[in-house]
Amino acid sequence: MDLYLAPFDVLGNLAHATMLETIGLLSSDELRVLSEELKYIHRQIEAGEFVIEDGVEDVHSQVELMLTRKLGDVGKKIHSGRSRNDQVLVDLKLFTRDRLWQVTEAVRQVFDRLIARSEQHKTDLLPGYTHLQIAMPSSFGLWFGAYAEALADDMLLLQTAYRFANRNPLGSGAGYGSSFPLNRTLTTELLGFEGMHINVVYAQMSRGKTEQTALTALAAVAATLSRMAMDICLYNSQNFGFLTLPDALTTGSSIMPHKKNPDVAELLRAKTNRLKALPMEVTLVMSNLPSGYHRDMQILKEILMPAFEELLDCLEITDFMLENIQVKPNLMDDPKYDLMFSVERVNALVLEGVPFREAYLMVKTEVEEGTYKASRELHHTHEGSLGNLGNDQIVKYMDANLQGFGAEKVAKAVERLLAKAL
Repeated sequence: MDLYLAPFDVLGNLAHATMLETIGLLSSDELRVLSEELKYIHRQIEAGEFVIEDGVEDVHSQVELMLTRKLGDVGKKIHSGRSRNDQVLVDLKLFTRDRLWQVTEAVRQVFDRLIARSEQHKTDLLPGYTHLQIAMPSSFGLWFGAYAEALADDMLLLQTAYRFANRNPLGSGAGYGSSFPLNRTLTTELLGFEGMHINVVYAQMSRGKTEQTALTALAAVAATLSRMAMDICLYNSQNFGFLTLPDALTTGSSIMPHKKNPDVAELLRAKTNRLKALPMEVTLVMSNLPSGYHRDMQILKEILMPAFEELLDCLEITDFMLENIQVKPNLMDDPKYDLMFSVERVNALVLEGVPFREAYLMVKTEVEEGTYKASRELHHTHEGSLGNLGNDQIVKYMDANLQGFGAEKVAKAVERLLAKAL
């Protein structure tokens, strides 16, 4: 798991070394050679050539060992004013911030796909259900658009998790600060953090809380995808028959030659449902822990880190599936859906001046006596309805939520920090 942290450990070292030079614990020459070597290690990591050697405890020890081998005593100076506790914590903050942004970009891609499909099929009607009973006319435009808006809501949770991860714990040491005159504001700026965890005790208490907040955001996205996957499984079945999946996303049966099972959608449903459990795992690991660092927290890595890769895979296959789903047109022409237009009949009577309750009873009587005749003329004009999807407003909502991340500032800070190592 520590290999996930390697590039972020280098970033933390670069910021910390830069700060140490400003308070006189490193000379300018020492900072220069440390920065050059850290940049070289970063290139090794990016090339996949970095390893944690046998007998070396963790990524932090490996980086420091490499610096010491190359630079001697200069490499040993870099840990001044720092504990393993705030070192791993800043690495985890940087890792989580980075992966949350990757998830955010992948969510936006799926969102854009949903909006495009919604516009493409805004006039293709789809049966709407409540209690799994036919209810009222819907459309594929509404269905695709509903999940787009769900992801726009999920983006608020991702933003919250991102901003929580985007706070600097460096300088909190083992949770009680340092007698060195550390400049925590400087490391906050160098690493592109939005702000710092000010109280050094609380900085350490954010371990676990950061992971839980991030996983809660991932679980929200996973919940949206799992519900969509369930719809796809239903709508693909013969009894519904609303859409078809390409052969690449289905499998056959070993005994029934007609079968095309929606295995990808089913696995997507299972994987995302499993992701929904992860925030509770963190809650249980952290239960009843007092303040300060405890080794229990190491377990959090194996809960948090693979979750990002799992959700990113799920988002990728969701986008592919949405791109290739084929919608069946003219579904609602079938007489079995006549009753779905009963509300339209009620509303037509209301517009003629009949009180709603009386109109409702009139149509109910028509249905029971077999005299009801469906009219498939629809006049839905209000915001978010069949005839007025409001996708432009949903896009604006998503764009506004994305602006709250501050990711551009982070990218520029990381770019500048790595450039300092030249």
